[in-house]
Amino acid sequence: MARDSVPLSVRIAAAWSWRVLLIGLGIAVLVLGLAVAKVLWVPVIVALLLTVLLNPVVDVLVKRLRFPRGLAAGLTVVGLIAVVGGLLTLAGQQIIQGFADLWDQVQSGFQELLNQLENTPLGIDSAQIDELLSELGTQIGDNSGMVVSGALSVTTTIGQVLIGMVIALFCLLFFLKDGSLIWAWLLRLLPQDGRQRAYEASRRGMVTLGSYTRAQILVALADAVGIGIGAAILGLPLVVPLTVLVFLASFIPFVGAIATGIVAVLVALVDQGVGTAIAMLLIVVGVQQLESNVLQPLLLGHAVSLHPVAVVLAVAAGSLSAGIIGALLAVPAVATINTVVLYLHGRDKFPYLGLDPGSFEAELRKLEGAPAQLRRRSRES
Repeated sequence: MARDSVPLSVRIAAAWSWRVLLIGLGIAVLVLGLAVAKVLWVPVIVALLLTVLLNPVVDVLVKRLRFPRGLAAGLTVVGLIAVVGGLLTLAGQQIIQGFADLWDQVQSGFQELLNQLENTPLGIDSAQIDELLSELGTQIGDNSGMVVSGALSVTTTIGQVLIGMVIALFCLLFFLKDGSLIWAWLLRLLPQDGRQRAYEASRRGMVTLGSYTRAQILVALADAVGIGIGAAILGLPLVVPLTVLVFLASFIPFVGAIATGIVAVLVALVDQGVGTAIAMLLIVVGVQQLESNVLQPLLLGHAVSLHPVAVVLAVAAGSLSAGIIGALLAVPAVATINTVVLYLHGRDKFPYLGLDPGSFEAELRKLEGAPAQLRRRSRES
């Protein structure tokens, strides 16, 4: 037979090849789909993250102050808008102006770094540097259309941002008010035998999402405070915008820490010279080592443990799908999916949660009773 004439190694290689190509095609379609639908899924994930953070506030209003859950959810969303709006009003103009000055400092620091390279054993002189920069400028100019197109493809317009904010707030309100009922309705679409396992997996996924969100906020705050204090001790300018930049960028694993560290060192270099830049570098490395070796293992533990390769690939896929926002949301999404998949395959990261069939059945009874209550109210009216 023709099949027998093909060596076994070739058949195995062919079998692996079409499977790998199929997996790659599936991943490419998924990333492309996420890029097209980012106006929808990004606000939903943002709403989920905010729900995890704000749900305890709603529970306090409902259980201790006896507020109706709808009113408690509405007050919580209004409070969130008021707090964020107040902070932006108080510090927004200063931070925006500070970022502009910070960018000027970074550019000057980069130029100072190039000047310093002239005195190193590398033998790089100013003529070579000017030639390199001129060639880089020419390349950027020749590909300006591609650069602009790429920038537009990974960022959102102001209109999309506004639409996303409205969708996120709308979803947040109803996630806080009826989140359990919404999830029970979705689980009812599954076969009956798989509903309970899916419910238990979702419980563990939400624990992972909550752990990641709270821990990452604390880690980002520690990074920002540590580097901000170090910059203030060294007498660097623009401490407040630098601290804010470190806090925001710390939510992007690896990439954010490296980028903000470079920014801090360049500011120190242009403001006070090589000695201060080295001191700032030591502070940045020390803070990041404290974060990676102490804070993250202590706060996150094994709950959201992901291999560094998975983290880097998740950040890359998220940035391709939705720019900076996608890079911010990729790791918590992948960590949550990882926990759910592991539970469905028999590995429970949170065995102390146990099984809770009563809660799921209660939500199903609420969901099944809702249409009957509506019909009863209609007859009474």
